[in-house]
Amino acid sequence: YYVSKLIPLMAEAQLHVVANPLINITLQGRHDSYPKRRGMTRVPELLAAGLNVAFGHDCVMDPWYALGSGDMLEVAHMGLHVAQMTGQAAMRQCFDAVTVNAARAMGLQGYGLEVGCKADFVLLQARDPVEAIRLRANRLKVFKAGKRIAESAAATGSLHLPGRPTHTDWTR
Repeated sequence: YYVSKLIPLMAEAQLHVVANPLINITLQGRHDSYPKRRGMTRVPELLAAGLNVAFGHDCVMDPWYALGSGDMLEVAHMGLHVAQMTGQAAMRQCFDAVTVNAARAMGLQGYGLEVGCKADFVLLQARDPVEAIRLRANRLKVFKAGKRIAESAAATGSLHLPGRPTHTDWTR
């Protein structure tokens, strides 16, 4: 009942919402009896109301969550599962939740892949955002202000099965 009144007020106020899927799913509801609460806000409903929804990761190896890695693809992966956003368009929204929506929530200027932007980006070993989340894609290169500051080799594998391809890069 209250949420039907609250979400329109949040949209009117142009609030940003940041859900923390890894931590929220672990901490919220853990002392409940069964059935346990899911532990994350109503992401699809907030997006449908026009709110900017981002995913965050606020605990990395601390007393509340010792499994944190700071990996935002892991956050998007958990977020799409917990929010039950497994359709193609919804999974892309989860990628946006850790990229463009998060930048918008932080008020970052010059963010994106257009001419004139700051050229801070990570090149992923994936064909599209859904594959990046599915595989938690390898980070091939990291750029800051247009300069490469880190890189790693592409992940590959060899197969030794009769009649099968001999190599894979783990994509389709």
